[in-house]
Amino acid sequence: MFSNLDLQTLVFGKLTLGALPFHEPILVVTFIAVALGGIALFGAITYFRLWGYLWREWFTSIDHKKIGIMYVILALVMLLRGFSDAIMMRAQQAIAFGANEGYLPPHHYDQVFTAHGVIMIFFMAMPFVTGLMNFVVPLQIGARDVSFPFLNNFSFWMTTAGAVIVMISLFVGEFAKTGWLAYPPLSGIAYSPDVGVDYYIWGLQVAGIGTLLSGVNLVATIVKMRAPGMTMMKMPVFTWTALCTNVLIVAAFPVLTAVLALLSLDRYAGTNFFTNDFGGSPMMYVNLIWIWGHPEVYILILPAFGIFSEVVSTFCGKRLFGYTSMVYATVVITILSYLVWLHHFFTMGSGASVNSFFGITTMIISIPTGAKMFNWLFTMYRGRIRFEVPMLWTIGFMVTFVIGGMTGVLLAVPPADFVLHNSLFLIAHFHNVIIGGVVFGVFAGFTYWFPKAFGFKLDPFWGKMSFWFWFIGFYFAFMPLYVLGLMGVTRRVNHFDDQSLQIWFVIAAFGAVLIAFGILSFLIQLAVSFKRREQLRDVTGDPWNARTLEWSTSSPPPEYNFAFTPLVHDHDAWDDMKKRGYVRPLSGFKAIHMPKNTGTGVILGGLSVAFAFAMVWHIWWLAALGFVAMLAVSIGHTFNYKRDYHIPAEVVTKVEDERSRVLARAGAAS
Repeated sequence: MFSNLDLQTLVFGKLTLGALPFHEPILVVTFIAVALGGIALFGAITYFRLWGYLWREWFTSIDHKKIGIMYVILALVMLLRGFSDAIMMRAQQAIAFGANEGYLPPHHYDQVFTAHGVIMIFFMAMPFVTGLMNFVVPLQIGARDVSFPFLNNFSFWMTTAGAVIVMISLFVGEFAKTGWLAYPPLSGIAYSPDVGVDYYIWGLQVAGIGTLLSGVNLVATIVKMRAPGMTMMKMPVFTWTALCTNVLIVAAFPVLTAVLALLSLDRYAGTNFFTNDFGGSPMMYVNLIWIWGHPEVYILILPAFGIFSEVVSTFCGKRLFGYTSMVYATVVITILSYLVWLHHFFTMGSGASVNSFFGITTMIISIPTGAKMFNWLFTMYRGRIRFEVPMLWTIGFMVTFVIGGMTGVLLAVPPADFVLHNSLFLIAHFHNVIIGGVVFGVFAGFTYWFPKAFGFKLDPFWGKMSFWFWFIGFYFAFMPLYVLGLMGVTRRVNHFDDQSLQIWFVIAAFGAVLIAFGILSFLIQLAVSFKRREQLRDVTGDPWNARTLEWSTSSPPPEYNFAFTPLVHDHDAWDDMKKRGYVRPLSGFKAIHMPKNTGTGVILGGLSVAFAFAMVWHIWWLAALGFVAMLAVSIGHTFNYKRDYHIPAEVVTKVEDERSRVLARAGAAS
């Protein structure tokens, strides 16, 4: 006979009403706000009868362009969530001195800074760069889609599912209190018996599957689907950085999957991989997580380097200086990124010889990065620089990233790292390169390729407002942390006794407020631009719009991308086309083979959320049911059939006319 307690455990596992955060006023208010926003959104979509359109044209789409746009939307939503955590931390540290404990208790503050790191890296930066690569790379290489269109859809929904799992932890249970890398023994069952680390593990495992498969897909696309004549050394620089990025993803993310699986076994099955007992070693976890973690930094920054290369060339009116050296520098960075992971734990007692090796390799990796910086500067030299919004983001990056690089070289010196390792200096350095490099890069790319995706430009005034708020706000927010780090102030602390430190935290909080205005300006820019899109549409023959029309396809590109496959003669294809009078194939058109739209990715993503939630709360029947359902849906999808997309003759004629008009406008403008 089952008792009521046994029956409750069997049905609900560890899940009880106590898991709902009624005792946390901040979370209750947040839940109400999110619920009201969700109801309003649901009501608006229902009122305008958009559910069918969204399902047919977006959620089930296998078009790489639409999937890329959905990745970017996910990234922007998670940016708002991740930045809300940042502003909470800055406000807490600005007021919590002496007798004033602030408004975030330690256990809540620890969840906030862990969630901030996880969300910004995994669910803001990663989807943003993946979205831009998804949209742009097939257009740049003359491909009609990625190699595996359904896999692309599935990858997106797995990434979204991971984000949903992390968001659920905000309202049901709690999130990890371990920091964004969840070091043992703190993440072990003895020190974190709650469900926070389990949410962390399953959120990252589900999203990691999506990222890994997306990496495989893009590598295959770039290697096997380039247009005729496009050899490797004729690929656009952004495509090169995308290739190297996705090679790193394929090499690094299985390590993350494995280390999280071992941590799961420690927590669920009582193994001792990362304990101090029975031969386990917490340091092995640190090694493995950083073997993934440091290539991850370059997975984020390399696409940004490619964006800056495209932007500098366009807005200086010149071919990119040193194309070959830029490619070699990208490949060298890719290789060296696997030889520097140990600089993240110089203080762990590896010994002088090991520390020296990794210190030297860390300094060496700055050389190809510096070469890129000089290539961009030489491209600007004697160029006709136009200070449009993407160019402002690029110049802001060049100034800011150099500062971050110099502090990185300082931290590469093991004795200096021993002093600064666990201080706010390290936090300032990391944000210096991630915000100054990745965030500035994705905003530059978003603004630069927006006309390609939607057929009209973004409002330049609000774009410049956003840039200046971000740029100035960054320096106010993080330069004080360099000072505090040199003073010995440690990170992850939510309350301070030394009142003299407060002024620096107040300045940092002011910087966070400026960044908030930058995000607000960006949202206003989107709203204004969509409202005034007919006025902002390019009808003047502006070379910016002509240049961003990769291969002179229309903006936005048609579903099939190219009526005729381009023929490539030079790595700067647009410049080459103008010189040749636009040489392209005029015959040999064939029907396009495309998989039909499918809801399998959405269903598998939803089942992944159910499975992960069940594993977090030990609801074993739901976990088993979810796993079996995922297998059944995956097998069922194998019977999905393909369709031929026949382009009508009048559409081909329309494409040809559009190309002629674009070339005529570009020729007149140049």
